[in-house]
Amino acid sequence: MRITVNNEARDTQADTVEALVEETLGEVPEAGTAVAVDGEVVPRSQWASTKLVDGSTVDVLTAVQGG
Repeated sequence: MRITVNNEARDTQADTVEALVEETLGEVPEAGTAVAVDGEVVPRSQWASTKLVDGSTVDVLTAVQGG
């Protein structure tokens, strides 16, 4: 399917938010990552059950430390 991730079009076989995050980031820490699908924040507890469809727009954000 074709979706947009962080403003970039991409083809993916990932059918859930969880699968897409793992495909995009690899192993994800318990805290510090947020996902929105079509402008709606998806709680981490719902990543595995939130399905993606062709044309979805996904924003994946990660917190970074710095000084």
